[in-house]
Amino acid sequence: MTTKLNTLKSNTGSRKKKLRKGRGIAAGQGASCGFGMRGQKSRSGRPTRPGFEGGQMPLYRRVPKLKHFEIINQKNFSIVNLGKLCDFKDSEIVNIDSLVKKKLLFKPKFPLKILGNGEVKVKLTVQAHAFTKVAKEKIEAAGGTCEIINTK
Repeated sequence: MTTKLNTLKSNTGSRKKKLRKGRGIAAGQGASCGFGMRGQKSRSGRPTRPGFEGGQMPLYRRVPKLKHFEIINQKNFSIVNLGKLCDFKDSEIVNIDSLVKKKLLFKPKFPLKILGNGEVKVKLTVQAHAFTKVAKEKIEAAGGTCEIINTK
């Protein structure tokens, strides 16, 4: 027997009638429609938004604060502390090239940042991409100058 498009039928039991909720006790899902009696989840509309945990900080907001997540657009620096600049002589220029020559910096693939750990007693002209507040104060207190380089 060949079947034609006009004689096709779906299998028995594959298509179920939609359950009409709230149409009386005899209908199977009367008055409360299977939502129980009272409470947040029995109200009309969606009870809570997806990811809501009853006021507790939800997982999707907790996760980024945990360890081992990469920081997006993180700024990396080649770091040098002020204590290492003691090798330089008075009124000498300190930059990436001079630090590499004195072997205080190896393979500088990131911009230079000067940190304020240590003391500097020599008048220096320091050229770097960034300075900490303390480092800038200590260099200027010794009579030196801080020059910010902006190379993108």
